[in-house]
This record gives sequence, C-alpha cells and structure tokens, in this order.
Amino acid sequence: MSDTHGQVIDGRAGSRSRALFERAQRSIPGGVNSPVRAFSSVGGSPPFIRSARGAQLVTEDGATLIDYVGTWGPALLGHAHPEVVEAVCKAARDGLSFGACAAGEVDFAEQICALVPSLRGGLVRLVNSGTEATMSALRLARGYTGRSKIIKVDGGYHGHADMLLVAAGSGAATLGIPGSAGVPAGAVQDTLLVPFNDLDAATACFHANRDSIAAIIVEPVAGNMGCIPPVPGYLEGLRALCEQHGAVLIFDEVMTGFRVARGGAQERFGVTPDLTCLGKIVGGGMPVGAYGGKRAIMERIAPLGPVYQAGTLSGNPLAVAAGRKTLEIIVRDDPYDALEQATTELVRGLAERALRHGIPFSSHQVGSMFTGFFRAEAVRNYADAKACDLPRFARYHGAMLAAGVYLAPSQFEAGFVSIAHDPATIGRTLAAADGAFAALRHPAE
Repeated sequence: MSDTHGQVIDGRAGSRSRALFERAQRSIPGGVNSPVRAFSSVGGSPPFIRSARGAQLVTEDGATLIDYVGTWGPALLGHAHPEVVEAVCKAARDGLSFGACAAGEVDFAEQICALVPSLRGGLVRLVNSGTEATMSALRLARGYTGRSKIIKVDGGYHGHADMLLVAAGSGAATLGIPGSAGVPAGAVQDTLLVPFNDLDAATACFHANRDSIAAIIVEPVAGNMGCIPPVPGYLEGLRALCEQHGAVLIFDEVMTGFRVARGGAQERFGVTPDLTCLGKIVGGGMPVGAYGGKRAIMERIAPLGPVYQAGTLSGNPLAVAAGRKTLEIIVRDDPYDALEQATTELVRGLAERALRHGIPFSSHQVGSMFTGFFRAEAVRNYADAKACDLPRFARYHGAMLAAGVYLAPSQFEAGFVSIAHDPATIGRTLAAADGAFAALRHPAE
C-alpha cells in the first residue's frame, strides 16, 4: 500500500523483514531481544526497522510509518533529534566509556535533581536501565527500613527482577505468562499484591502486615496495562499510608518521568514520593536509568552506607550526553502544552471514529501518554484491561500497520506522542483509524 505521494506505507513485514526474522530465530530466542517486540499476540512477523527520524520509522522493506511506540517512551523529542545526536557524537569522540568519574555525570545529576520534586535537596544514582533503578530502589528501601515485605500493584511492571515478576503487566501480560519460570518461591514470598486504584485494598494490606512493609512501588500513571490514570485521592492515600506505617513510597516514573510533565507525574498530581525511579526519557534514547530521593534514605547506599549497588557502565559518557541534552531542550522549549494538545486531538479523534463505526471503545490520556481500549466501559485497573476484546485489538493493529501506523503489538501498552507529531501526522493517523474501525464492523475472515 502506498500513499497519495507514492510512498510505501504498508508496514506489515515484507520479504526482507520476514527473512531477517527467520535468521533471528536461529540465533535469538524467539527472534527478539525483548518479548514486547514479538507479534505473537497480533499475528504475523514483526517489521524490522532500518532508521527513524522525527515521528517516522522506515522499515527494511522500505515502508515509512507513523510511530506511536517511540522506543517505548523515550522519544519525547522525536527520533534522532539533531541536537541530541550531535551531543552523542561529540561525546563519542572523547571516548566511549571511562569507568571513572566524569564532569558530565555531575552536571546530569544536578539537572535531574533540579527538575524532579522528590529529588530536590536529595541525591540521585545513575544506573543503566529502568529495571536496575527499580530493583536498586527496593533493595535500598529494605536496607533503610530493616523490613522485608514490599507491595506492588497487580499488572504493574517494574522490570524483570525476580521479586517483581508477580502479576506483571507489559510483555508478561501480552504473552499470557502468569509469572516467570526460574523465579523461586522464596524470591516472591515477600511481594504483596493489591489492585491499582484501590486504596481500600492497600490499606488492608498495610494493616495485615503491620511493621513489616518496607515499601510500596507503583506507577503513578499505569502504563504497562495500558495508560490508566490514578483516581482522585489514590496517590494521596498511598502517601498517607506510607507515612502512617513508616514505609517508603516509591514512584516508578520510568515511563512518566519528563513525559506527563517536566517534573513527572509527581509534579502533575502534586504527590511527592520518598524515592523515584527514572528511565526512558532521562536517557534521551540511550540506555540510562536513575533512582533517587530523600537524602537520609539515599545516604544508605554504598559507599556512604551498607546497601550495595554498583555498575561498570553507570554514568556512561554517551548516555549522559544524550540525557543532558534532552533535559536541556525540555527546559528550554517547554513542549508540554503542545504535546498535550496533540495527544488530546488524537485521542478524541479515535474515540469519535470508533463511535461512528459502532466499535466498543474507551480511552485514557495523561499528557502525551494514551491508550485506546477495546471495551466500552472505562478501564481503572488490570482486571478491566484484561476484559478488553483482544482479538479485535489484534485486527485493529494489523489494519493500522497496513495503513502506515506503527502501534505497540499489545493492548496492554501505552502509546506516546512526540513533538514531531504535527497536525498533518495526527490527521493521517485518524484517517487510517477511520478505515481500521470500518473494517472491524465486519467479521474476521
């Protein structure tokens, strides 16, 4: 399929992508280096990407696609932003890795601490991924409190550390994996589960485990069961529970940090956690994670305290350069009103077209995060998300890909808008969605 200018837009895997996928399966488990890239839940083979710029991807088959995955969130500025690319190239010319202290790390840490409310006056430690950030923050919370139990939300995904692979969303939900083989019972025996947006359940959990809960970790806006905002009072209630019971409140802002507001969800909703985990946007597209917060807690980390955490590549100069330049642009250009307006236009347009074609559909948006759910009723938690019409989503995904729109191959993932998604791009997306919703009125062949 081509557009009116003759540009190929059918993003379904062509001969080149299918050949690469066949080769990949002979040397990479399942042919993918992360399960969320698998197309098993939507059918077909994944298209392989050759390049990305702005709001577009170009596949190995020559198709140009409008991208709403955004490398799963980091591409707030669009792909290959020229200032970020130049910063990385300049850093690379000075060396790819030092394994030693560098001035850029200090500048970067100061930037992060100035922007994120929970880090102001506190400390931050750089790591290499969101998974490292969450597992390190939880170890720190246990070391700080001297307690062992943690609370996580049903359907919340905080990386693939053993203690967190219980009722995880994201790829685990998409592939129907209830937990994970290889995780011993002892690794999760101190992980307690509560539903998202259910303050009563969290309260009951704290009371049933009085004086033994080290922390609760939560995405302040769920993103790994689709984008689901907190109901009014939920985050405030968690804050009060942690203060009442002497537990550490951890916000996993790997996805929402610098995405839903410059200072993340904690700025947007006015609730400050004790510790914050960051990733994705903070690295500007490079592998970076970070965790930080109250000075009294962070001073328990080695070499200041007894909680050990280390990383050979932590503070890598290329990653730091990308992150520093990204945060600099965010502060300079303040893109958040424009991002929200573009996302609102997209989400409203999708809902209108679904309604026009009689397709049960609801949606959520927080800033430039969004998800369209194939379910008429509003989605408030993981149980609601699992009640969506997954076969219909799979058909929608295929129709959108054929029309040149690249979405995550899962109903349980958020979508992301960047500053490169201009009105014309949003318009083309809505035209594609109109055709996709029209096709869904007919039974699957």
